[in-house]
Amino acid sequence: MDIDFRQRFSLKRPFSHNSGEPKTLDIRALQRAYESDRGRIINSAAIRRLQQKTQVFALERNAAVRSRLTHSLEVQQTGRFIVQRIFDLLDEQQQDFGLSPMERVLETLVEMACLMHDVGNPPFGHFGEAAISDWFETELSILNADFAANYPALAQDICHFEGNAQAIRLMHSLLGLNLTYSQIAGILKYTRAGDIAKHEIPVDKSYLMKKVGYYASERQFVLQLWLQLGIAKDNRHPVSYIMEAADDISYCLADIEDAVEKGIISLPLLQQALTEEYQRQLAAHGLPNEHASLMVDAIRFAQNQSARININHTSQFFTFLRVKLIHPLVDHAATEFIANIDAVFAGNLNRALLEDGSVCHAIAATLKQVAIDKVFSHREVEKLELQGYRIISGLLQSYAPLLALTSEDFMALVSGASRKPIIAARLLHRLPQKHLATYKNAIKNGKNAELPEFYHRCRLIQDYISGMTDQFAQDEYRMMQALD
Repeated sequence: MDIDFRQRFSLKRPFSHNSGEPKTLDIRALQRAYESDRGRIINSAAIRRLQQKTQVFALERNAAVRSRLTHSLEVQQTGRFIVQRIFDLLDEQQQDFGLSPMERVLETLVEMACLMHDVGNPPFGHFGEAAISDWFETELSILNADFAANYPALAQDICHFEGNAQAIRLMHSLLGLNLTYSQIAGILKYTRAGDIAKHEIPVDKSYLMKKVGYYASERQFVLQLWLQLGIAKDNRHPVSYIMEAADDISYCLADIEDAVEKGIISLPLLQQALTEEYQRQLAAHGLPNEHASLMVDAIRFAQNQSARININHTSQFFTFLRVKLIHPLVDHAATEFIANIDAVFAGNLNRALLEDGSVCHAIAATLKQVAIDKVFSHREVEKLELQGYRIISGLLQSYAPLLALTSEDFMALVSGASRKPIIAARLLHRLPQKHLATYKNAIKNGKNAELPEFYHRCRLIQDYISGMTDQFAQDEYRMMQALD
């Protein structure tokens, strides 16, 4: 394959009417465009809300424990680190692939993709996602049997809420940030539309399409994105591979560190769990015993260095453990990016960069499995997840009267032609104007004519509730329960 990564960098924006890009790619123009993207993203409400959304511990008062925002900042730094290592390796191997003048613009794209990667997550994390999906799965056919019967694929789309797909919708359709196609492509992590069933996924796209990556409401935008960037349908942008690796590297140790900070697991028990799980992962990956001492050596190094400085033992232990474990993962992600350069460029590498059966894969799997066993299964975490699930389900139930209306009655409410039924009118007044504007634009003049009005109404309710912070969702739930 003739690889020139400059084909994946674009100045074009979806809401712009420019006649085209110059035949010779202007690096300074790209830098200006991506700096403009950076400003739009950092100043967006979606990023600000991350400071009050769950990473692991919902409604957490301890500022030392990560929120979605602090996690995203760490992912941003890791993504930048991976890009720098890619260019180091390219220099060492005297390879180019059209990237030599692109380090700064690639860094910017990756950093902002990393910062945005969780903006679509609802309150209470994955349990919030499950609550939205489960509620619509149960209630949709009751609220609108005709829609469920006549549009089964769209009903499936509505019943599979996914934070990754919501991120695309939020940044493009709801906020209208008009980011460059290159920038928004960095967060298109999965390439399956919400109305495509799992059994329809091609074998060679089993990983790329294992989750919903965008909704039917954003299909035309995503198709245009692939066209503008010269990417085949259902494939990724190269930046998304780096973003995904940065996320995998960052959260696998961070969740464990937060658990120690909260006293959920002691440092000695954690060290034992990491050592034992690493042995199991080596065996599961069929890796030789010559790697068995790696985890023990990393833990011993972190212990010795933190004891030598002896200021904040626990914090410094994780700092040095990160040096010994995370740095090799960054190097490995960069190496895999270049080793699979053809597939990464095409966007059809059907796996994550770190999931290759290597020692680094075993390290990452060890950290994730210990988090599952020792953190996510802890009674406090499970209690918070159950509370979050109940709050989201309760909020959806409270707004169900808006979904029970006929299209004619709901549109009359929205237009102001009617103020009845009174409870629906009051609920409508609580929805943000920006979400209502998105709904109105979607149905105006037959736009997205293949999508019925009720589909957009379901999206309207999901947009509102998924955009809440944890605290706001809890407050809104309490208020609605008082009304009930």
